[in-house]
Amino acid sequence: MTAGLAPLRIGTRASSLALTQSGQVGEALVEGTGREVELVHVSTHGDVDRTSPLAQIGGTGVFVTAVRQALLDEKVDVVVHSCKDLPTASLKDIRLACIPPREDPRDALCARDGLTLDRLPEGASVGTGSPRRAAQLLRARPDLDVRAIRGNVETRLARALGEDADLDAVVLAASGLQRVGRDAVISQLLPVEIMLPAPAQGALAVEATVAALDGTTPDTAPAWFGARMAAVDDPVTRAAVTAERALLRALEAGCSAPVGAYGEILEGELQLRALAIRPDGSHVVEGSARVAFDPDEDPASGVGSLPFRLGTELAADLLERGAGQILAEAKA
Repeated sequence: MTAGLAPLRIGTRASSLALTQSGQVGEALVEGTGREVELVHVSTHGDVDRTSPLAQIGGTGVFVTAVRQALLDEKVDVVVHSCKDLPTASLKDIRLACIPPREDPRDALCARDGLTLDRLPEGASVGTGSPRRAAQLLRARPDLDVRAIRGNVETRLARALGEDADLDAVVLAASGLQRVGRDAVISQLLPVEIMLPAPAQGALAVEATVAALDGTTPDTAPAWFGARMAAVDDPVTRAAVTAERALLRALEAGCSAPVGAYGEILEGELQLRALAIRPDGSHVVEGSARVAFDPDEDPASGVGSLPFRLGTELAADLLERGAGQILAEAKA
């Protein structure tokens, strides 16, 4: 670190995955500045209660609130989240400063003996803490015994791959496994046609206070702070994530709802597909939409942007065809 330069303090949960991804983002943010990264551990409600289903302990925001408070209290300079954990409502004093390039958005099946979804025996037990994953597993394989599980990456993997394994397989986000160097345990990357990801899955979100980004706090003048945010931000990822989160917002669904969405830019178009699915997989409302889009020319985020409108319009289509009833049943 260059003498006299304060480190970039990053607020993060203390799990192995959170620390790894926060460290990786931090190194990208300080590249070329002569600063170092300081990871500040913050305990969240979701970390304290590791057994209850997310929907029962607060759902959306359960991993976010405490970390954001550390930012508002000026204990840290930025915070790094898994973007899929972020509530869709905007905050007055905090801004989504940058979204780095997305990792693989798909879900990963980690099964004993390297089994794939179609090769799991009839009645096989599969663990997941996600209603979205559970519902799509049952849609593809109604015979499966899908069980709710919680815990960090290693705890969940042990349920299927450990010495005392009690499940045939577990499903986790591929991006998390890849970030912590555990991608060798993946027996199948589930195609989005079978398992549509959670909105913003695979992406990370860096938040900072509006004051810091405007250069009104010490050591965070735009000369380096805002410039590094802009350098790390990926407009392609931001466009896709904006569309996916706009859909989630319009559906008034949280991060634990049985909703899948995936946006990508192909042949000059931003394409978005999405679904709402009954928790038992027996009924699904799904659809897709697209719009001509150039991430280098069009503003990629914010209310009124093309990606935001695309997500909102697709959500309206899903609601018109019964998605609201599915989500109301799931919430009940």
